[in-house]
Amino acid sequence: MSKRKGPQDSDLISQYRSGNDAAFDLLVDRYQSKLYTTIFLIVKDQAIAEDLLQEVFVKVVNTLNSDKYNEEGKFQPWVMRIAHNLAIDHFRKAKRYPMILMEDGSNVFNSLRFAEETVEDRQMRDETVELVKRLIEELPEAQKQVLIMRHYLDMSFQEIADQTGVSINTALGRMRYALIHLRKKMKHLNVAYDKTIYPK
Repeated sequence: MSKRKGPQDSDLISQYRSGNDAAFDLLVDRYQSKLYTTIFLIVKDQAIAEDLLQEVFVKVVNTLNSDKYNEEGKFQPWVMRIAHNLAIDHFRKAKRYPMILMEDGSNVFNSLRFAEETVEDRQMRDETVELVKRLIEELPEAQKQVLIMRHYLDMSFQEIADQTGVSINTALGRMRYALIHLRKKMKHLNVAYDKTIYPK
């Protein structure tokens, strides 16, 4: 493969921060296709992927303009991480009741039909969902990432491995430890769940 032609990312960033808007346009042209592909592989929706791509560049502009950018020489992994996180955040907000199976095969959330729920049932479910979301946020980053990609984004372990740049065995291991840690946190807080729905 031939090396990239044109100025380095760091040079373009310096030019943009000095008032050269055309330099930022070159960065957009350089990375928008790769960023779009990364987002689309996760969200699997063209319109959503396009919206999130715009959000990526808005975040980049805001960061550069606020002088918070300190990833000198590492623009590509930084901007790819922004895209990846935005795609994951989209599903974390949109999908309220993911099917999260623990290491023993039980489900974190109960499966009562909404039509059969009382107000109290719904409130308890909502509170449990929010608690589990907080517990997930406390997991180590690598474990949190694979759990979200698997259970919120419905991605296969092959897709997760490809997206995160690790082997399938590593992705599986991270998922296993994520579930073990999540179960420990739930037990520590004495979070109860229906044993008739969640065996073991």
